[in-house]
Amino acid sequence: MTDRIDDVHAGTTERASRTQRDILEVAIAEFAANGYAGARVDEIAARTRTTKRMIYYYFGSKEGLYLAVLERAYAQIRLVERGIRIDSLSPTEALRRLAEATYVHHTTHPEFIQLVSIENIHRAEHLRRSETVMRENVTAITLLEEVIDRGVEEGAFRDDVDALDVHMVISAYACFHVANRHTFQAIFDRDMLAPELQDSHRRLIGDMVVATMTGSRG
Repeated sequence: MTDRIDDVHAGTTERASRTQRDILEVAIAEFAANGYAGARVDEIAARTRTTKRMIYYYFGSKEGLYLAVLERAYAQIRLVERGIRIDSLSPTEALRRLAEATYVHHTTHPEFIQLVSIENIHRAEHLRRSETVMRENVTAITLLEEVIDRGVEEGAFRDDVDALDVHMVISAYACFHVANRHTFQAIFDRDMLAPELQDSHRRLIGDMVVATMTGSRG
């Protein structure tokens, strides 16, 4: 009897987790498309075949759902970074892999860039309330610090550029492709996310960052 109760409980827990994941996937698209103010919880409920009441049961409020969306969006890129075995790579190759992986993630997850843009409009007032995002994002810098410190010790990297500078350069390049895609195409007639350009653009950010860290000071 105990085993049967445990099985039922496990099944219920798994269904609840699956429902929350489904809600978050739809909510990411809704908030990215319409912003915090414009997003409708009723629309999210309808698209997930659940109820507004159930969403509030899981996430507490619209803001609670939005914070969960931000946490999930940032967790995905941090997971990509942690998946790179930097300890088995040379500093130069590890830096290149981190830069290229960030580019691939950002250009294949445009909703992430849209959410970041929305938070910038709101001066990051919601993001600052998430201890999870603040804690998780530290790893983006610590990974780069580890790679850069190793490269400096080996004499491969310059020692006057810090991890935050490198992170900024990588993020700026990757975000630009998504955030400015349509205006850039209208002005220059080039779609920066065209499939035939992705390999060269991915290699370019790797080349840029490696060249910066291995080049001489200006």
